[in-house]
Amino acid sequence: MLELRLVCEHCGRALPPNSTDARVCSFECTFCAECVERVLANVCPNCGGGFERRPVRPTKLLAKYPPRADLVRQAVDLAKFAPLKEAQRSIPPHLR
Repeated sequence: MLELRLVCEHCGRALPPNSTDARVCSFECTFCAECVERVLANVCPNCGGGFERRPVRPTKLLAKYPPRADLVRQAVDLAKFAPLKEAQRSIPPHLR
């Protein structure tokens, strides 16, 4: 089941369960759309994969399947990330 992390791992922007601004990679790393587009160039700094829009969990299921309680947040070290970003950004995510 999808974890539903509640903040952007880079900037800390709130991403509640009904957010249409949340993006996830295949490992559920979670970032806001702005960070994915403007900072990360659709390259996950943790795995090198791409991002997709995170689905919204229906409100009626949140009590039974709540979002992750602890916050996962560690701003991306942009200098360390730069070589990975440059190597992957021109490769479509499905071919990485």
